[in-house]
Amino acid sequence: MASSSAQAPGPPAGPPPPFGATGANRPGELPAVHDALVCVALPALSVSPRHAQLTGAGLEGVYLFGRRLLSRCVLRVAGREPVPLQGRTTTAGHADFLGVVRTPGDPGPDPGLTVERSREADGTERITLRSSAARALRLPVEIALGTDLADLGAASAGRAGPELPASVHGTGLRWTSPDGSASAVTADPPPSDALAAAGLLRWEAELAPGDSFVLTLRVRGERTARHPGPGAGRPGGHVLADATAEGDDPRLGELLRTSIDDLRALLQRDPVHPVDVHLAAGVPWRCGPVTAEALWAARMALPLGTRLSVTTLRALARTQLREAGTASGRIPGPLRDAGPHLPPRCTGVEATLALPAVLAEARRWGLPEQDLAELLPVAERCLEWLRGSLDDSGFVQESGPAGPARAETQAHAHRAAVLGADLLDACGRPGGDAWREWARALRERFRDRFWIEDPSGGRPALARTPDGRLLPYLGGWAAHLLDTGLTASGGHAPGLLDKSQTERLARLLTTPAMDSGWGLRGLGTKEPGHNPFGHRSGAVRVHETSVAVAGLAAAGYEAEAATLLRGILDAAAAFDHRLPEMYAGERRTSGSRPVPHPAACRPAAVAAAAGVQLLTVLVGVRPDAPGRTVALHPLRSAPLGEVRLSGLRVAGEPFAARVGRLGLGMVEEAAPGLQLGV
Repeated sequence: MASSSAQAPGPPAGPPPPFGATGANRPGELPAVHDALVCVALPALSVSPRHAQLTGAGLEGVYLFGRRLLSRCVLRVAGREPVPLQGRTTTAGHADFLGVVRTPGDPGPDPGLTVERSREADGTERITLRSSAARALRLPVEIALGTDLADLGAASAGRAGPELPASVHGTGLRWTSPDGSASAVTADPPPSDALAAAGLLRWEAELAPGDSFVLTLRVRGERTARHPGPGAGRPGGHVLADATAEGDDPRLGELLRTSIDDLRALLQRDPVHPVDVHLAAGVPWRCGPVTAEALWAARMALPLGTRLSVTTLRALARTQLREAGTASGRIPGPLRDAGPHLPPRCTGVEATLALPAVLAEARRWGLPEQDLAELLPVAERCLEWLRGSLDDSGFVQESGPAGPARAETQAHAHRAAVLGADLLDACGRPGGDAWREWARALRERFRDRFWIEDPSGGRPALARTPDGRLLPYLGGWAAHLLDTGLTASGGHAPGLLDKSQTERLARLLTTPAMDSGWGLRGLGTKEPGHNPFGHRSGAVRVHETSVAVAGLAAAGYEAEAATLLRGILDAAAAFDHRLPEMYAGERRTSGSRPVPHPAACRPAAVAAAAGVQLLTVLVGVRPDAPGRTVALHPLRSAPLGEVRLSGLRVAGEPFAARVGRLGLGMVEEAAPGLQLGV
């Protein structure tokens, strides 16, 4: 069910072979990036080790539009490489490094020269040498530069090839590949010497006591780097609002700030329709065409405004299949790994089922009428595809006639039907009652045929095979059964599970087998095939944990929601508040830290957007912009003390709300005429 035209760069069903300075390629691996400092301002990207020296190993380098413009940038002062002391990202697109150099004549063990390096996503680098020596210094400084001009896919698969020969060009060096691609590095001040054969630029730095010497390097390719930035999408406006969080727990403010920073860095323009932007699924592996992940992220980011959801929905709408037949109305998408017990899943089916629901919820947050009118026919075509997608048992399946029907897919289908019905009613279109009846029938079938009874209370099945066999493997996927979405009244839609089944699932999700202490595992520890590093077989996937927190809170299981919320906030702090798409599902113990996954995208769209969703759940914002109301349903236990969110967008205007230590919510700023609902 995938379409080759919708395939993004990177692995469709599994990652490409690894790349490194040594070692053989082995299928199914990616270069480790968990400890790299990744700076992003798409289409520009830099991947640096924490010591700052780019050596060309792995994915190190500066990229533009997926092309590696610079792979090697090694600094030496007086013939020595700086001793690295610190490397960190300060924003999504900027990293700072600190090192020292012992100069000839330094007395004792104390270094006399500090080396500060700041690097941007586009490769612009400022190098500052600061002298603390008691005497004047005259030091040779050299920077070794090189590149292979490889594309990102080739670099990740170990097919980058050797460095290209350089030529002296202006105040720096230039490289050209056989296919005509080119890159150049210029330096300010100009070097005293440039050696093309060795790829070297040289200076003589003269530093008086307490003085500094500053170099600036700029990298450019054959195309100028243009990225959407925070003000893209509409004249004079922002795709994502400048929301802030404050309260008793200072981590909340850091998480929201970093999440918004990462989301903005991941914005990409549609090359054919440059007015529209969408999120890249994640860096460095998935920066291609719009995908289901981009839509899920836009949904979770609705509290920051509806503009991103509009442009993402438009981008997906342009790929919607229109020809007659059973595929008409479906959105194409690549296949992705679904874990050890299922065939690959079609992300296009996810996007098709998500589109009507996201459009309906965007309307609740204040989607302009003209955008709704434009996108409503797209949603109607998605619903028509859904109507004809049921198998003989009455379930949606996506893996061909012999494939199983996944429980998660039924949850997406049910939400599409319920919220789609509200959307049709609101827009004066026929069919709302029919879709509510369709959803009611699916609920009855699901509760009867997807639930596995056992003495402990039962559990939902992962999937149902065509012959009626249930696959009993519990994992983070089950969180989607609790995600019902916002209905026309601003409340939550009915779920696939009945009350007792929902209660049982809430208990299961917070058992030690499922909750690692840092978030939900993709597959429980007691299930066959469990692997704490498996993408769908045991690693913690931030998106699923955030969905679980929201679903549990909506269903009234606040204690369980708060437990998962605390775990993921603790993990976020360990990752400097930049949550990766996943990390190992190792059990949390006293004094431990979450273990990174070596190939996880970071930043990732759904992980960054999860930070926005978690804080919105904490305050409990439930908007009904068409009805001119907004309700607050915060976690009554106030698990993180007092919280205030400001700069959100409801009905197109700034919105701020506060939750006190007693769990009582109060709206502090809202659009004129917006009333407090129940």
